[in-house]
Amino acid sequence: MKYKPRTFVLEVVMVMAAIAFLFPVYALVTLAFKDPGQIANKPLSLPDPPSVGSFGEAWQSASLGSALLNSTLITVSSVLVLIVLGSLAAYFLARTATRLSYTLYILFLVGIILPFQLGMIPLYQMVNDLGLLGTYQGMILFYTGIQLPFTVFLYTGFIRSLPADYTNAALIDGASHLQAFAHVIFPLLRPITGTVLILNAVHIWNDFFTPLLYLGGSGRETVPVRVFAFVNEYTSNYGLVAAGLVLAALPILLLFLVLQRYVIRGFASGLKG
Repeated sequence: MKYKPRTFVLEVVMVMAAIAFLFPVYALVTLAFKDPGQIANKPLSLPDPPSVGSFGEAWQSASLGSALLNSTLITVSSVLVLIVLGSLAAYFLARTATRLSYTLYILFLVGIILPFQLGMIPLYQMVNDLGLLGTYQGMILFYTGIQLPFTVFLYTGFIRSLPADYTNAALIDGASHLQAFAHVIFPLLRPITGTVLILNAVHIWNDFFTPLLYLGGSGRETVPVRVFAFVNEYTSNYGLVAAGLVLAALPILLLFLVLQRYVIRGFASGLKG
């Protein structure tokens, strides 16, 4: 195959894009392994020598251990609720051809389009009125409501791509719709469930504004909120911020590496439906 100038231009563009994406990661990791003196004199050079002192200081001063537990509890609980409710709702929408199912599906799509900021104040007031401000339950309820439309959208598209014969065969054998879903359909949803899991987990784990608003001062803050404590109006300890961010990113990075093969396949299947 002849090497064309257009190929060279595309390669240069791709290399520049890769550098643009990797540079923040490089800066974050190098800052995390430097002491304050190295950060002040050579902020972007390689650590010489590498120092892990920032990790221990960040872990203790920001109580990252309890913050990781808070983030894990909120993320895992929210994702599990989203998988159960989203898959059940999508099964009804995908297997029922009525005006009601079509209307509900459109409403879910509208929920994807509308920005969260439009309902920020009413949602905060509602959570406060329910007595759930500063609680895990309030955060789980919030994330379930915000992420459910997108979850239903992905599940509905995937279920529509599955042959209806599976469901019909189970119903003919005497199974109820719930049994058909639990024993026949849901096991087939593994690819899209992996996609739903990783996309929702990344969003919830990395969210900063919502935990700051709903959990601030409660002692149940998540990792991003605790890391923000290293930044104030007058000084910023960038070494501790970088170390805290690296520690916060490791769990969700490992989850993504385990489930990455499902993400593109499940998302593409959902769009196809």
